Amino acid sequence: MGLAAKKQDATEARLAALSLPSGAGWADAARVEAVSRFRAMGLPDRRDEYWRFTRPDDLNLPKAPEAAIFDPQEAPVYSDIDRLQIVFRDGVFDPEASDDLSLEGIEIERLATATTKDIHWSKDIYGVLEARGQNPVARPFAALNTAFATDGIVIRATGQVSKPVHLRYLHEKIDSDAILHFVIRVEPGANLTVLENGPAAARFNKCMEVDVADTGIFNHIRTQGRDHERRAITHLFARLGEESSFKSFTMTANGVLTRNEAFIELTGDNASAHIAGAAMGDGDFHHDDTIFVTHDAVNCESRQVFKKVLRNGAVGTFQGKILVKEGAQKTDGYQISQSLLLDEDAQFLAKPELEIYADDVACSHGSTSGAIDESALFYLRSRGVPENEAQALLVLAFLAEAIEEIEDEAIADDILGRLEGWLSRHRG
Repeated sequence: MGLAAKKQDATEARLAALSLPSGAGWADAARVEAVSRFRAMGLPDRRDEYWRFTRPDDLNLPKAPEAAIFDPQEAPVYSDIDRLQIVFRDGVFDPEASDDLSLEGIEIERLATATTKDIHWSKDIYGVLEARGQNPVARPFAALNTAFATDGIVIRATGQVSKPVHLRYLHEKIDSDAILHFVIRVEPGANLTVLENGPAAARFNKCMEVDVADTGIFNHIRTQGRDHERRAITHLFARLGEESSFKSFTMTANGVLTRNEAFIELTGDNASAHIAGAAMGDGDFHHDDTIFVTHDAVNCESRQVFKKVLRNGAVGTFQGKILVKEGAQKTDGYQISQSLLLDEDAQFLAKPELEIYADDVACSHGSTSGAIDESALFYLRSRGVPENEAQALLVLAFLAEAIEEIEDEAIADDILGRLEGWLSRHRG
């Protein structure tokens, strides 16, 4: 059997294991179109350009590999922050564990309800941004998500939302296979912060489509971990209007396989998009950030800041691109990906890219990989700092640039404390 035939058979087997939901005409049409996109692309393999660093085998299987339930024995992240909490258990919305969804300046509705209405604002976003994000990089699992997601939340921010919306994911079944889809619209002048945390399921496929209108502000902070056996692929699609602001930060600790994809379009003049991540892995750990930022307007700014700390055979991957289209003058694009390898067994794979069709731009990218600075370590040791503590201080200093992308100081401090806890648990 040829490679193409094997890929087609695997694709059809994946589809056969799922059932297409039904809803309003527009939702059904979006799902059917997504199935067509998925079939045309097929499941990925290592021969695909943007999958050559990451094995998608566990994501391709019709049935999710089992993952042990993990008890972190510590307070959940964001627990000290005033927030509106929305809880999902193995990919299913839990209304009893969630807060009242009513909050001034925002409309929140379950995806399963929104997609049954003949007229709904999410019609112009659901599957639309995902489809736009399929070119030039194919994202088959995002199309699969649009087609088969049965749960999730749609959020429309109409003003200054007084507190963050917290999406909390609980993993309670060893073989759960969750597909969640979120649609977010930030209206002109509105301001919304979304928090995420939790392992979600043994295998997790999440898609978030974010449409930020002119002068809108969207902040996104996500933590992934610490269930080590979990497998996850996430997709973030964003479209930014004039003078809008978008910021996203992700912290990842542990996980057999995590791939975070993002496709961000700056379509309005004077827009700003920052996306950052800090990952720390030990042992059987593979973490992949695949980012694509498109500048299609004048005087826009983008930043990509990704840091990974790896040890004991852990693997980190970064694939990041800045595309500046013709006419997108005065673009300021910055991209940096760096890894700190704590031993000789860890590995970092990077593919930074720039593609520029405008002549008045300031764009830069860089990628480095190395060990802890022995001079800095010697300096701290000579001042009486124990070696393990000195290493931890240098690791935190290395991650600082990514953590600084978080605007909320309380959340940044909480993230920093959890990183310190990870280092403490993995010393030696």
